[in-house]
Amino acid sequence: MAQDERRTDSGIEIKPVYTEEDLSGFDPGVQLSRPGQFPYTRGIHPTLRRDRPWTVRQYSGFGTAETTNARWKVLLAGGGSGLSCAFDLPTQMGYDSDHPRAEGEVGKVGVAIDSLDDMRLLLADMPLDQVTTSMTINATASILLLLYQLVAEENGIDPAQLGGTIQNDILKEYVARGTYIYPPRPSMRIITDIFSYCREHLPSWNTISISGYHIREAGSTAVQEIAFTLANGIAYVEAGRTAGLDVDEFAPRLSFFWNAHNNLFEEAAKYRAARRMWARIMTERFGAKNEKSKHLRFHTQTGGSTLTAQQPEGNIVRVAVQALAAAMGGTQSLHTNGFDEALGLPTERAAKIALRTQLILQNESGVSDTIDPLAGSYYVESLTDEIERLAWEYLERIDGMGGAVAAIEAGYMQDEIEQAAYSYAKAIDDKEKIIVGVNAYTEEGAEPAEVFPIDPQLQRQQADRVRRTRQERDQAAVRAALEDVSAAARGTQNLLVPMKVALATRATLGEVSDVLRAEFGVYQPR
Repeated sequence: MAQDERRTDSGIEIKPVYTEEDLSGFDPGVQLSRPGQFPYTRGIHPTLRRDRPWTVRQYSGFGTAETTNARWKVLLAGGGSGLSCAFDLPTQMGYDSDHPRAEGEVGKVGVAIDSLDDMRLLLADMPLDQVTTSMTINATASILLLLYQLVAEENGIDPAQLGGTIQNDILKEYVARGTYIYPPRPSMRIITDIFSYCREHLPSWNTISISGYHIREAGSTAVQEIAFTLANGIAYVEAGRTAGLDVDEFAPRLSFFWNAHNNLFEEAAKYRAARRMWARIMTERFGAKNEKSKHLRFHTQTGGSTLTAQQPEGNIVRVAVQALAAAMGGTQSLHTNGFDEALGLPTERAAKIALRTQLILQNESGVSDTIDPLAGSYYVESLTDEIERLAWEYLERIDGMGGAVAAIEAGYMQDEIEQAAYSYAKAIDDKEKIIVGVNAYTEEGAEPAEVFPIDPQLQRQQADRVRRTRQERDQAAVRAALEDVSAAARGTQNLLVPMKVALATRATLGEVSDVLRAEFGVYQPR
């Protein structure tokens, strides 16, 4: 790259200055319109941020249900306005805490949830009819959703009042993250069963959070993040229609989850381009009539992969810049990472700083005073158009392969992300891209940062709890309920109906997952 040449993280060349010539042919009425009007470039609501700030939703979960519940209470008391739950790897992979494959992982990167008993403890004293809850869970999303519903019903709350989101985006697991269980096609069946179940029983619940976040964490560019995520979104809509659902019956409850990195203007432009693209996809490709079906509603999390273990306090600034990009791009919900997350789970001090970062942006920066403040910028509009153009090129290639599922099975998205990650790492190694504290402005002998402590007794305590659950329950009722789940998996019945019955008898997450493993098989990557 020439010494004076500048490019965004997606490789888009940045000129020294932008003028009206860079928007030749630009039609504000077509490409922008007003906030709340098609194609929603400027936002899906006419008054967003002026009358309702984004939801402050700090991602949290570790150890046992009790410890996570205590952290949630601290965050809500400190100004948080929504809950967001991280689950440990055994929970994500459908294993109980006493399973041999759970050894060493229980409670490490999230909370361990094995049964209805744990979910009761996790949600104790939570105002479930007043706050929305986001659950970052995919292969076992249906199980966690049903456990949440069961606890709400035990507390006398009508499921129709429950608001929140399950991530439930299995396609990106095959692409970028790896917490899948079953092969793609039976996994898609579970997702469409969730769409149908929630339409009837949980009408205010967001049935999926189609996630570019983890695609970006795996090393994609901003353009790849929106292109591959929208391709997955298309696949989910097509699966819903194939399952016999009308697009306007389930599309309004679809939501998205984006990353926020350090290039402030590219990130803000990315959100604007994604909104416009989704509105056109839903209108032109799927014939959606309900305007809410065309709305790209999204949550944003600051970029975990951008955090450095070196000079970790510098991450406070990175997180603030990324959060500003999300706010200027019109996010509806936001999580800000703790500055110490390159070292381990966030300490309580780091979590409070991250929370305060959002509150300062909301209350002191003026970013919420006007809608889409970047609209009309020669640079931002040009960047939005270019990101969109490049993303459409990817979508056309994926369509030519037969769609997202076929592209994933062929390894196309995975290979593209791998190449982008390599190029980014090489740019850092070659010092074409400066990372403060890593390849420039380094320090020797820095004091070690505080690291979140992991209780070595946690796994034993959680394993003992799940064993007690198995001993105390009605075994005959559990066996009968699990047989019904197996029969539903072999047939066409909505899986969530017998699964809810099984979980209510205190069948464990691992037991329900094992029944589906037996019927659907386990995915083996190429």
